[in-house]
Amino acid sequence: MRPSSPSFENHLAEEVTTLATCWKLTRVDGVVMGFTDHTSDLLVDAVTYQAATGFSPSSVESKDRFSVDNLDITGILDSAAITEADIMSGKYDFAEVEIFRVNYLDILQGKVIERRGWTGEVSIKSGQFIAEVRGLTQKLQQNIVELYSPTCRAVLGDARCKVNLASFSVTGAVSTVTSKQIFIANSFTQAAGYFTAGEVEWLTGANAGRRMEIKEFSNKQFVLVLPMPSNITVGDTFKAVAGCDKAFSTCYGKFNNATNFRGEPHIPGMDKLLATAATANDLQKA
Repeated sequence: MRPSSPSFENHLAEEVTTLATCWKLTRVDGVVMGFTDHTSDLLVDAVTYQAATGFSPSSVESKDRFSVDNLDITGILDSAAITEADIMSGKYDFAEVEIFRVNYLDILQGKVIERRGWTGEVSIKSGQFIAEVRGLTQKLQQNIVELYSPTCRAVLGDARCKVNLASFSVTGAVSTVTSKQIFIANSFTQAAGYFTAGEVEWLTGANAGRRMEIKEFSNKQFVLVLPMPSNITVGDTFKAVAGCDKAFSTCYGKFNNATNFRGEPHIPGMDKLLATAATANDLQKA
């Protein structure tokens, strides 16, 4: 992309340049973080970009066929910046990323934006995190219309579902801990499966403020989809939200919300179509 000012363009044309690469990360919760490969911190547009030599971007792949651009950013886990616990809890999912260059001797010259996008998959390996950055063309890969489906397309409790989650949320405390993923709460007497596919929100303890989906609930025992980043301890309080499997029978029987069901459960499926075709073929042979 072109420089943001003629003076920066003139600087790029010189034999010797003083450039630094900066990464601006804006999380969905509004937290803004800045990093740079320069040897000292830089202040750009009122954002402080911390000197972090452990950050490095891969080569950028851009195509002219409207396919998604690929870019990975690798960095060293740092307790003062990006921690494994925060990554595992999803704080960096769908964060907006802006990568640009500046003249560190004259920040007022502006910047050259190299890439903008959003974080996709974030993995951890050998004390480092690897974040996939998806370009703006990622939006072109998403469906803008809905397709028929036998299951509900709404999210439990959203504006289309209209279920009052407070009526299906229960607060309790941990009684027994098996692991970061499995625990028992004796105060929960709901039937098996009531919270399956639901969500846990931790109110106190080392995981306070974090959420995790529930894989299975039975006999007062919760099994989470993924382990919590921090240890679960006896006495930690949490809020559990009932789960929804998107079936019409669940919407009607469990939530009494059939009016707002966002699916088509009575439309014939592929099995019915194949059976009809087979019957028609048999009639033709007869």
